[in-house]
Amino acid sequence: MKPVFRATAALVATLLLVPFLGHSASAEPVPDGGAAGASWTAAHEGPQQYPKIHITWDVPITMSDGTVLKANVYRPADLSGAPVADRTPTIVNMTPYTKLVSNLVDHMGSIPGLSDALFQLARSIDMTGTPLSGLTDLTKALGGGALRNFAVDRQLIKSGYTQVVVDVRGTGFSQGTWDMLRQREQRDTVEVIDWASRQPWSTGKVGMSGMSYSGINQLQAAEKQPPALAAIFPVVPGSDLAADVLMPGGAFGFNFIPLWLAGINGLKWIPDVQSIVTGNFDQKWLTDRMADPMTYLDVFLDAYVKVNIEDLDPRVQEMIQHDSPARQAWLGDPSLVQVPTFVVGGWHDLFTYSESKIYNKIPLPPGHKQLLMGDTYHLNSGSETGKPGLPPRLDVLQRAWFDKWLKGIDNGIDRYGPVTLREQGGTWVTRDGFGASAPDPERAEHRRMYLSAAPSGTAQSVHDGSLTPGPNSDTARLTVAPGLTGLCSNDAAQATIGVISIINACGSDSRLQELNGLTFTSTPVAEATTISGPIAVRLNTVQDAADGYWVVTVNDVAPDGQSRVLSSGQLMASLREIDESQSTRSANGDYTDPHPYVSIEHRRPTVPGEVTTLDIGLPAVEAVLQPGHRLRVDVYAGNFPKGLPILPMLIDTGLKPQHLQLDPQQPSFVNIPVRGNPGW
Repeated sequence: MKPVFRATAALVATLLLVPFLGHSASAEPVPDGGAAGASWTAAHEGPQQYPKIHITWDVPITMSDGTVLKANVYRPADLSGAPVADRTPTIVNMTPYTKLVSNLVDHMGSIPGLSDALFQLARSIDMTGTPLSGLTDLTKALGGGALRNFAVDRQLIKSGYTQVVVDVRGTGFSQGTWDMLRQREQRDTVEVIDWASRQPWSTGKVGMSGMSYSGINQLQAAEKQPPALAAIFPVVPGSDLAADVLMPGGAFGFNFIPLWLAGINGLKWIPDVQSIVTGNFDQKWLTDRMADPMTYLDVFLDAYVKVNIEDLDPRVQEMIQHDSPARQAWLGDPSLVQVPTFVVGGWHDLFTYSESKIYNKIPLPPGHKQLLMGDTYHLNSGSETGKPGLPPRLDVLQRAWFDKWLKGIDNGIDRYGPVTLREQGGTWVTRDGFGASAPDPERAEHRRMYLSAAPSGTAQSVHDGSLTPGPNSDTARLTVAPGLTGLCSNDAAQATIGVISIINACGSDSRLQELNGLTFTSTPVAEATTISGPIAVRLNTVQDAADGYWVVTVNDVAPDGQSRVLSSGQLMASLREIDESQSTRSANGDYTDPHPYVSIEHRRPTVPGEVTTLDIGLPAVEAVLQPGHRLRVDVYAGNFPKGLPILPMLIDTGLKPQHLQLDPQQPSFVNIPVRGNPGW
């Protein structure tokens, strides 16, 4: 049977299955998509309409300011390798990691036998039950389809799409100065979408794919509402980059940001060797690189060599000023997104704070917008997919999404989910909403759990306290000092995009970190209890200096003592002023998601010895405390290496001990979204 006939037969089979898919009356929605999910996988893994791929290398795309971006264009091809004459929808991926990386990943997957061998080798690594059990989660990700989302999906192209991978300005082979997701780069993306829609091989409909940076870029482009953009599939994207990763709570992302900046700045200096050989080397490219040799890396370093805030590089001051154009460019507005959007995130991802918010803010009906959240870090997205009972692989979901919205195939993907969640401590579930968007039967109720000095007898920590369901009369001043146990912690694992999670004692057990923290633990839950939505912690603090750095985690404590972080948050005491327009509260007025300005113009140094009240927001979670498990709140005085205050603020802390003041008149508590009967 010829490939075109096979593809037609697969399409007919899919259409025949449509009445039985998704949210039909005959079946409840399930995480693996049921019959629909099986058909999406079969369509993507089976023979495709076109047998080969034709690549046009380094296609120049001239922007409105004259800067030339370079793109690789991947088109369906016939058996001779010639591009087909058919017009196809176009998938755009804007990357700062250079097309060379995408091409390398693509060609590793295209060499017959090599990709299968590497895949089988990776999947055979099973360290479950050992001190390196986290390695298994990373290797499983190789089979989750995410590499195709990151680079090039040859199966997608062979099924009748053109894929365009573009070096963003100032990176790869593109001219210009890297603008790192700011206004000029956003404008470039809109212009690339318009360019792609007008090419002779295009149907005029454009989708966008890609992970991380490229996922953020997709959302920024969709907010601009370019006419040709028809759907996006952002994997691990962010929207509020300052709160997500640049300076959450006011402390710069110390270990991730400099390594990431160094990587991109190093890659951008790799020249187009072929153009040198052929005598067509782009001198403008070299001039642009020499004019800005280490974009933003010098800005980051400046924040740790200047003693006074007023002496900081103006670009640093822009970052820490809430209303500056630079800062506002990194603050997305998903409410402007009008195209179908499928968001893939993870509970321990770099951008977990934003991911569920993005879904909730997009003003589209469920199904036209989708959310899939795994119990994953940035590096192992898609690790729990592709098997019975689990969601389909990410490349399979992406193909189904584009087939629906760019080709008009009624394959049931709009009836998947719309919210598919991996419960921490539980299983995969489907929901009609999450957090604020959850319907009443599914919505959790926020309630206070109060911090108490009374020992719980469950933790080895600086102070082993309790969580009580009602107010308590405890009066105590508990002291915690900065330390280095955060080097082996869930936050360190998150900030290293999951690498540290290879070590079980760092990624999935906080007992080592808790040796230098304050712990407050509840009694065991009587029944399975769901924690669903954003979390807020109120602390009454006392500083011995003009500033303090506070970190809070909410943990699930197993009967054997393992303490696993569900969510974490942090805040500089001087940056405690809350932006009410971006915050939410529960019915009793307590914050559920306090959003600080984290801005120098709103900075208020603390008065040593006086009580300062802090409201710290933690990213939303979906978790289950199994019977016999406990809820725990950990409090720390620092978060190195995930976060480190800029030098002027670090000096203001004096690295001195900090104090938690327990007072029944001003209680410290966690506002936790609970569903079920914990028996507290």
